[in-house]
Amino acid sequence: MDEAKKTIPNASGETTFRYGKGEALLHNFVENATIPTFLFDTDGKIVYANRAGSHVLGYGPEECIGIHFTTIVHSDDLTSARTQTEDLIAGKIHGYQAERRYIRKDGTTIWALTSVSLMPADGDQARFLSVQAVNIDGRKRAEAALKESERRLQVALDASQIGVFEGDLATGELFWDDRARDIFGIPRERKSLHAADWENALHPEDAAKTLEAMSRAIEEKGTFNGKFRIIRADGEIRTLMSRATYFQDDGATPKFIGANWDITDEVALEQRLKTAKALAEARNVELEAAKARIETQALHDALTGLPNRRYLDQILSQYRNRPRLPGDGLALLHIDLDRFKQINDTQGHAAGDAVLVHVARLLSAKGGAQHFVARVGGDEFVIACFNGADAHRLAGLADQIIAEIRQPVPYEGHFCRLGASIGIALETGADIDALRVLINADIALYRAKGRGRNRHEFFSKALQSEIESTKHMADEILSGIEQGEFHPYYQPLLNATSLDIIGVEALARWHHPREGVLSPIRFLRIAEDLNVLAAIDRSILQQAMLDLDQWQSQGIAVPTVSVNVSFRRLSDDRLIPSLRELNIRPGAISFEFLESIFLDEFDDGVEWNIDAIREMGIGIDIDDFGTGHTSIVSLLKLKPRHFKIDRQLIDPIVRLPEQRRLVASIIDIGRSLGIKVVAEGVETMEQARILRELGCDILQGFAFARPMPADQLASWIGGEGWRKAS
Repeated sequence: MDEAKKTIPNASGETTFRYGKGEALLHNFVENATIPTFLFDTDGKIVYANRAGSHVLGYGPEECIGIHFTTIVHSDDLTSARTQTEDLIAGKIHGYQAERRYIRKDGTTIWALTSVSLMPADGDQARFLSVQAVNIDGRKRAEAALKESERRLQVALDASQIGVFEGDLATGELFWDDRARDIFGIPRERKSLHAADWENALHPEDAAKTLEAMSRAIEEKGTFNGKFRIIRADGEIRTLMSRATYFQDDGATPKFIGANWDITDEVALEQRLKTAKALAEARNVELEAAKARIETQALHDALTGLPNRRYLDQILSQYRNRPRLPGDGLALLHIDLDRFKQINDTQGHAAGDAVLVHVARLLSAKGGAQHFVARVGGDEFVIACFNGADAHRLAGLADQIIAEIRQPVPYEGHFCRLGASIGIALETGADIDALRVLINADIALYRAKGRGRNRHEFFSKALQSEIESTKHMADEILSGIEQGEFHPYYQPLLNATSLDIIGVEALARWHHPREGVLSPIRFLRIAEDLNVLAAIDRSILQQAMLDLDQWQSQGIAVPTVSVNVSFRRLSDDRLIPSLRELNIRPGAISFEFLESIFLDEFDDGVEWNIDAIREMGIGIDIDDFGTGHTSIVSLLKLKPRHFKIDRQLIDPIVRLPEQRRLVASIIDIGRSLGIKVVAEGVETMEQARILRELGCDILQGFAFARPMPADQLASWIGGEGWRKAS
């Protein structure tokens, strides 16, 4: 047989294959086979690759020769490839198959099913590894895509809490995923489930209709939609929605596949909404009935027999809607009894009622048939004068009423003495608004009471602008206190040297429902006139204590909170008992006296309260030092923990050397008396630097932080931005 030679280089030189015509035919067959085929020497280099092999790796026909397997096998597969090949060469195995990734010439990766066997030696020829690599890249990528799709589906199912189930209609076997098992309260590790497990879990009241609906869907090979209750293994009743459909593969048993999801919370919410709706409808019926009863009630005050406020409103409405005549006019006298509360408090409500009846008779007599007299409040009356009223006659009528009301009223052997304040509003012409006249009379009354009582005042535009604004603000302040609209905003106090936080000052802010956050300059004077500063102070103190406890529970270091307190409270004999009720932790709170004070003149009661405050562990600070209100004697008597240099003295220290010397002198006073000195109103880092050099102990101002709510303060402290800014 004729022979041919094929020489293939290897690591040691060349390897020569000799084959006859039959072998040449076989070689031709391998070369043109569609399965990528390679021969590797035992050193791991390619000594032969057929056309399909070169192509799958992206090389030319001769480029593969000499490539080491570590160049083309993916790094994640190298360890297993090396181990399996070594075992094959060592005779531990006779061959192996593996799914493996290969690196093509262009750097891309391809998956192949690799079959490897060892070609035995023939004579002195070297041994070779025969490798066939079937391209499975498409399949592997499809598997990866399927796996990713399954992962996403799993995530979606986990998020939705929908339980998936499959029931074999022939065997009764059930497959529930973990979510379905959780819904029914069945342990995940339990392997065998049967249709009876589902049927037994159905609530007795829902079982029959649910099983009937399921049977009908199976019989019709259709879809089951159900809402039913189950009783879990732990006894808990849950409501489920379920949807399933009939399914059968060719040659397989029929199945019912679907999903369950728990709607217990939704059902409970729906029931609560229905109950609330029914309750609201019932209440509406009651309200309508009550309204009908109110509509049928008399339009007169039960005590005095006078028309009441509703009757007055009707009269004014009728007047507003009737045609106007030349010379028409409307005047209203709004009368408020002075010292009526004292009569009620000292002589009892029966005496007060007798006084109201007396005043009602007096006003009816003064009003006569031409005027309309009504009782519109506890101790308030209105006289409406239609047509022919002028300012002169109205003033005379008001003076007569005041004079007669001031006459002593006998009651059970005693005399009740009271007075009256009257506000008068008058409008003439075609454009009369009765409601506006009533409001104007109320404004005039407010002015009369403010000017000393037992007098009358006429409404004017200037008065409207002044009084209405003040009264409206006063009403809103009172409402704001009731609604809890006053809140503390906190401004940090920093150690001038280390910039550590040594405390915060709680500053009152009014969360006005329309105007937003208001500072004390907008409400302090009116609140003081209303004598409600104590209520605001107490609210701020209580909230500050809660905030301080909250910060400590969060690990936020705020050593103390300084709270502004009206100095007049020091003379309040209820101050100390009210403070003891709050259980203030010693050292946590200090009082900063807010207003201009003259401590040189305080009495023994004030001094006793100050000592009691100090005994409770509450610090005492003085504000506005240097403005002329606090003397050295005051400091010696009060012995405050801190005093604050007023911001007016701090502002010019950068540009005025004499101002710096003044501030330095104040700081020296504090140091000599053992009092820490606080500089408030520090707005620039240059001011902070100068104050630090002058020996100031504590800094406070916009340079570090503006006043802020409690939650913002916690974030501000955590960020320590003031240290970076410095």
